[in-house]
Amino acid sequence: MSAPETAITMQNMAGKDLAALRGMMDVTLFADEIFGFHAQQAVEKSLKAWITLTGGIFGFTHDLEMLLMQLKQLGVDTDRFADLIEFSAFAVQFRYA
Repeated sequence: MSAPETAITMQNMAGKDLAALRGMMDVTLFADEIFGFHAQQAVEKSLKAWITLTGGIFGFTHDLEMLLMQLKQLGVDTDRFADLIEFSAFAVQFRYA
């Protein structure tokens, strides 16, 4: 799969997580970790798409800080996205702890 195709696939998957988040707006029905998981996944997939389009290759990780650092190494100013790192706590590993 080419880099643009990979990026499009990742963004489409992120869009599905965003759609799930829109359906979870009633906080009485969804636990924080379920909402947080989909938020983390949307960010992770979007960052991986961005890395791909910037010419990088992402590895198997759910660590948003690592992905942001990778983008920074590729010359992208990621400072305004630093707060997204907090969603790493909701990654796959957390859900099964």
